[in-house]
Amino acid sequence: MAEKQQFNDKQPFETQDAFEERVIEIARVAKVVKGGRRFQFRVTVVVGDKKGTIGMGVGKANAVPDAMRKASERARRDLRLVNLSSTTIPHESLGKVAGAKVFLKPASAGTGVIAAGGVRAVLEVAGIRDILTKSMGSANVLNVVMATFGALDGLRSPALEAARRGKRPEELLPFWERRKQHA
Repeated sequence: MAEKQQFNDKQPFETQDAFEERVIEIARVAKVVKGGRRFQFRVTVVVGDKKGTIGMGVGKANAVPDAMRKASERARRDLRLVNLSSTTIPHESLGKVAGAKVFLKPASAGTGVIAAGGVRAVLEVAGIRDILTKSMGSANVLNVVMATFGALDGLRSPALEAARRGKRPEELLPFWERRKQHA
């Protein structure tokens, strides 16, 4: 006689999704109260599918693993789409948050990601493989990452921008792409 197998709603393994997760920063923060200081950990996480979908989350807790879990959940809830042009971005963009400014410039194929720290992590999980960047002003990691998100949010689709200007989409391609079409 065949025994009936019972399946639990909770499976012993975690479901894997297509998102790559990067921890940007783990910082110990303090809240000053009457009896002294209360310490917590603040974790900043960026998630992306390397196809133009990215999200950022910040989590705080008394222990690092709890803060990481919270940050990861918030990042997956805050997903947004980025306009890409093959392996780079369609045009230059500047993002500003508080004192941090991040300038993004498209680059030809084979250039790589010329960026550091939080900017590099955001761009890599977004799937951008060729780009030039410059971070100016404040070096506060959280503000630099948010400025990078602001710059990526400011990117427009070449097709929509061409329609707005009354031009053909090919006219708005970067010069190295236009050169290939004429050759």
